[in-house]
Amino acid sequence: MTETREKRWHFLPIADWLPQYQPAWLRLDVVAGITLAAYAVPVSLAYAGLAGLPPQTGLYCYLLAGLGYAIFGSSRHLAVGPTSAISLLLGVALAGLTAGDPARQAALASLTALIVAAVFALAWLLRLSVLVSFISESILTGFKAGAALVIASTQLPKLLGVRGGGDDFFERVGQLVRQAPDTNLLTLAVGVGAILALLLGERFLPGRPVALGVVLLALLVASLGHVEKHGVKVVGELPAGLPHFQVADASLGAVRTEELRQLTRVAFACFLLAYIESISAARAFALKHHYAVGPRQELLGLGAANLLAGLWQGFPVAGGLSQSAVNEKAGARTPLSLAFASAVIALVLLFFTGLFRSLPEAALAAIVLIAVKGLIDLRELRYLWHASRIDFGAAGVALVGVLLMGVLDGVIIAVLASVVMVLGRVARPHVAFLGRIPGTDRYSDVARHPENEAIAGVLAFRVEASLVYFNVDHVLGTVLGRAQSEPELQRVVYDLSNTPYVDVAGARMLSRLHDELAGRGIELRVVGAHGEVRDRLRFEKLQDWVGPINRHVSLHEAVAIGTVRVEPQSRDEIGRG
Repeated sequence: MTETREKRWHFLPIADWLPQYQPAWLRLDVVAGITLAAYAVPVSLAYAGLAGLPPQTGLYCYLLAGLGYAIFGSSRHLAVGPTSAISLLLGVALAGLTAGDPARQAALASLTALIVAAVFALAWLLRLSVLVSFISESILTGFKAGAALVIASTQLPKLLGVRGGGDDFFERVGQLVRQAPDTNLLTLAVGVGAILALLLGERFLPGRPVALGVVLLALLVASLGHVEKHGVKVVGELPAGLPHFQVADASLGAVRTEELRQLTRVAFACFLLAYIESISAARAFALKHHYAVGPRQELLGLGAANLLAGLWQGFPVAGGLSQSAVNEKAGARTPLSLAFASAVIALVLLFFTGLFRSLPEAALAAIVLIAVKGLIDLRELRYLWHASRIDFGAAGVALVGVLLMGVLDGVIIAVLASVVMVLGRVARPHVAFLGRIPGTDRYSDVARHPENEAIAGVLAFRVEASLVYFNVDHVLGTVLGRAQSEPELQRVVYDLSNTPYVDVAGARMLSRLHDELAGRGIELRVVGAHGEVRDRLRFEKLQDWVGPINRHVSLHEAVAIGTVRVEPQSRDEIGRG
């Protein structure tokens, strides 16, 4: 029975939690769903504009994506919908493909969501959830800060009531500075008032749908003041009704191969952003409420969310931390809260779209600006500066890459920076030269503990990493350099206890080390090797010239045994012997 439920959970988590649903949870999930919808309505309108799409498409995303995730996702609190970074990425990428045609941009956005769903499905089939963890949090800190600045540069013109323009961050800022004298003061007043109201709401009403209150207040001000007559841009008419199924939309028939290639590139970037942000938020709430989320299952849940969004006129979605926090603080107990949120949004689409016609765009810009300010984590950047200059530099590379090259290429730069950072650390691992801890038979790094006792005639070292083809030259050079500086050296002992893996190049490097040391009359011994490492070294016949390779001799024993002067002898001579 346990095995059956475990298999079922891995594919369909709703089959695990729904039969255990308690009546007492219903009220909590209903309240959480209504609260989430109240948060989602203004935010989704704002993020749709950020993506260059009609405002109602943001509502379509929240309407359908949550239902897909509720069935296949493993988090009880994650709320899925449009996010700022993905919306901006999509808007920038599609602008060059649609030549200002809003219908085509909406169709391509939905197609991108379908491609994102396919990427999630492929990643689930190939069990690739572990690969995304190679992108470091330091890189993401820089990327999110850069994305926040880029997003702000697209929203400030709406806040000032000017035309804006420019293809990248610096061009947009330049245009904004030149157009600043043309600021519409009433538009600015509406935007600044909305920002202040949102900040006060964050301070005094945490976890409440403050954005909805700001939208309603902005609508009241706009209606009473007839702001359109004074040059304040408003959202305009939103079509009433639910989205239609559009898998066979004729407007997609003219997608060229080059456009499809560009959309696939965008989809992979959306996939990375969506999965990393979603799994981070899901894990945070799972840790707080003491339950487990499945990293691989999240691929399936997010894929289902993007599939439904793409099939019903939406665009790529993800699980966002802010919207999930609203859901969790409102008391959500299960993913059923997402279904109630979808029901409320359906009612808005059917009966209340007319309310938003007079909504000033400046109010939506304010919502976006307040939402993305949380992406700039100055505390984390200060921490990285003090804790690790390498990590801080990697974050800086991602930030500058986004500003200089845009969000799409910034994602690629962030991924490459993560890989380079990992490889850089592995390529130059720390080689610890060991001394005996006074009064014991244990050994540690003499660089960290100068009081350790040196052993006359013996050099012991430990490599704090795997021994692989791109770091063997660094290790070999470091050990030989240290050996050359040691007078009367008779034995070198390599403690492999901190080396979990050795590849062919690593094993052959040990052969080279033996030859170099033997040429100087110095003995090489290896101890502490794990099972797979011992197998690799034996396969390379290393035991023929360094002695037995087993788990019985400790580092202390290898250091303490009598030392015999090694006559210079090559491995060829050993083989002939």
